Amino acid sequence: MTIDERLNRLTERHEALTQSVELLTRDISELRDVVSSLGGAVNSVGGSVKSLAGFTKDIADGTARLLHIAQIHEQRITRLEGGEQ
Repeated sequence: MTIDERLNRLTERHEALTQSVELLTRDISELRDVVSSLGGAVNSVGGSVKSLAGFTKDIADGTARLLHIAQIHEQRITRLEGGEQ
């Protein structure tokens, strides 16, 4: 194999490697975009779960307060009806 043949072969390999690197770079860029969009979706789901958890806690607190008020009213009605002194 002559020097010219070796140089041609090395040039072909270099071009093939360059194309491979370009394709990999493009694929990585696309994957980065996909991961970023998934990260946003995960964060929004996480935010939604936290939001729902807070909303559920508010409902539970409100229900507990309403139960307390109902008990006070029941005691008052019982007293008014002469059940308690």
